[in-house]
Amino acid sequence: MNHLAVAVILAIESSCDETAVAILRGELNQPAELLASVVASQIEEHRVHGGVVPEIASRSHSLNLNGLVEKSLEIAGMGMANIDVFGATMGPGLASSLLVGSTAAKAMACVSGKPFIAVNHLEGHLLSPFIDRTAVPHHIGLIVSGGHTQLMEVFSPGNYQKLGSTRDDAAGEAFDKVGKMLGLPYPGGPEIEKAARNGNSLAYDFPRSMMQGGELDFSFSGLKTAVLYTLQKDPSAKVEDIAASFQAAVVDVLVEKSIRAAKATKSRLISLSGGVSLNRTVREAFTQRCNKEGIDLAIAKSELCTDNAAMIAFAGLLRFLSGKIDPLDGDIDPNLKL
Repeated sequence: MNHLAVAVILAIESSCDETAVAILRGELNQPAELLASVVASQIEEHRVHGGVVPEIASRSHSLNLNGLVEKSLEIAGMGMANIDVFGATMGPGLASSLLVGSTAAKAMACVSGKPFIAVNHLEGHLLSPFIDRTAVPHHIGLIVSGGHTQLMEVFSPGNYQKLGSTRDDAAGEAFDKVGKMLGLPYPGGPEIEKAARNGNSLAYDFPRSMMQGGELDFSFSGLKTAVLYTLQKDPSAKVEDIAASFQAAVVDVLVEKSIRAAKATKSRLISLSGGVSLNRTVREAFTQRCNKEGIDLAIAKSELCTDNAAMIAFAGLLRFLSGKIDPLDGDIDPNLKL
């Protein structure tokens, strides 16, 4: 069991197509100090295929990881002996990618005789807006990324209640698929945001699914289908108008359901995390609505929105400082739930 009041963690994130390593120092009830955070993106490798290819992703993780570990230690100005605990993402994600990072972190823990912490990728996102804060308070957390859209009631680190999740496509997945329909490069999310800046968000009245009553689950498949039918009916439709109208529909649903959840749980704080929270329109819409409702808003820093190891280090550090460690023979779980 842990007996350290202050600890330094080296964590690895390799759940999909970013290889990342971070070193974080922290103690309970104090802002964490990020000593190093490095990421090797694989976007260019996968762009030619229109999406992530697992075999390419795992091979790139294997090629990049050692160099990133060395670089992170150099940036932090320390050696392996200065690390108190090692952590890695154990799921959810691509099995072949998860294995690369988790095996490396376990090997370093074993060789150095230090503890190992298994981290849930979603928990990393969920807690990422609070890395530079003294505590993680009771709030509503919206994780919105390429693979996940979840509304969580957060009571404290490790104590969560799922209020809603997507029943089909995640919001980020819908962005990517619609981007592909519109002939935009992969990944579609940033490209749709870019196109939408020059479009009319009122040009098409796309559906806002599951908005009746107190429903907190999400569904974006109908919206995606509506875009497809629009393109089939009018092949000359302006890409910018469809992008803006599609984006507006997604944003309306995300904002409304988050506010609904906050009111239902009497929460006065909403947090945003995950890659879609980088979207400027998403941020502006949440800021305006939260201001109107008198609800505080915490958004992860831009560099912590997409997959990164700093968020994994933070979630792992909080687990470690609360007395938890994990066995080295634990398995990855590509379908791990939060």
